[in-house]
Amino acid sequence: MTSLQALAVRRLDRQSWRPESWRQHPAAQQPAWPDQAAARAVLRRIREPPGLVSAAECDELSHAVAEVAAGRRFIVHGGDCAETFSALSSIGLRSRCRLLTSMARTVTAGSGLPAVIVGRIAGQYAKPRSSATERTGTGSLPSYRGDMVNSAAPDPAERQADPSRMLTAYLHSAAAMNALRLRPAGEPRIYSSHEALVLGYEEALARFDQEAEWWFGSSAHLLWVGERTRSCDGAHVQYLSGVANPVAAKIGPTATPGEVLRLCEILNPGRVPGRLVLITRLGASAVAAALPPLVRAVTDAGHPVAWVCDPMHANTRRTRSGYKTRDVAAILAEIRGFFAVHRQYGTHPGGIHLELAGEHVTECVGGCVNPVAEDQVPRGYQTACDPRLSPAQALECAAVAAAELSK
Repeated sequence: MTSLQALAVRRLDRQSWRPESWRQHPAAQQPAWPDQAAARAVLRRIREPPGLVSAAECDELSHAVAEVAAGRRFIVHGGDCAETFSALSSIGLRSRCRLLTSMARTVTAGSGLPAVIVGRIAGQYAKPRSSATERTGTGSLPSYRGDMVNSAAPDPAERQADPSRMLTAYLHSAAAMNALRLRPAGEPRIYSSHEALVLGYEEALARFDQEAEWWFGSSAHLLWVGERTRSCDGAHVQYLSGVANPVAAKIGPTATPGEVLRLCEILNPGRVPGRLVLITRLGASAVAAALPPLVRAVTDAGHPVAWVCDPMHANTRRTRSGYKTRDVAAILAEIRGFFAVHRQYGTHPGGIHLELAGEHVTECVGGCVNPVAEDQVPRGYQTACDPRLSPAQALECAAVAAAELSK
């Protein structure tokens, strides 16, 4: 029995679930489509074509994640903060894939552990925001919520949510997935992932697998719920609880052991190895105190999770000139703190999750090779949302992870 079939059996035993079940739960961070009829029409079109990934590919990733949870592999997870339609090119995609592959090789060469490569690629077109509006030079506008929803252009008409963008996101994701599958033979597979944020879109891309007799989310191999949408009673967790993909949850510094255990029970009640990844985003100053009670609780309860460190999101600050940035020193400190806690408790530090660019950018401060000074940040600031690591900075993170794994 495949891991997908095992999950399906447990889900069928436990309760009835349908792709639209999330609609009975509070749904945060959803677009306010001004024309609901147009949105429904777009979603009907997305339901018709093939899914972006197959159930067999998702099951393959589940087996790899199970190896991570058992301490035999390591996840290298990275890519754009927010993919943009305009940035989709064969050159840009190749540069990101080349960087992720180099990072994986760095980890394996330094630690001996095979790497599982997961890209924030082919679907990371929607972003949660902390505010419904954002300041501009002349006032305020509706917040940019990713190219799937609206445009980053500082124009009121462009910031209006446009449901036709969901179809464009599907077409761009399909093109990127085709490019990933056409990579030369012998290169490691790169699995796709994104935050399952726009639930109508995710529902429309749910597909029924005849072999397993159950549903999987065909929008990506790995789907995750974010720090802002991980409410155990919310629609996002409800949706991910039913699809048979490997899934992940972002865990921030305010999460309690009880909340994390409940998430584990909802997302993986059958304790299927390879089903669940916990991505901690705690902050360099908080990881030493915040991570141990979570690790203890999950381990004592017998949940076979893969632990991954996101050292980016809780280490964001503003430069003196107002740019969002992140310090490489803080990022590396959180990575080292993550490994230290897992060494202390005898658990496996299973991966790193980074926002990175395939080309040289100056969005994050510091680094050993060609370090970026704070006054240099504006020179190569290209991100659509949050600051990303340059290739040199990302490789430095991989090297530190490899060194920590070999201790």
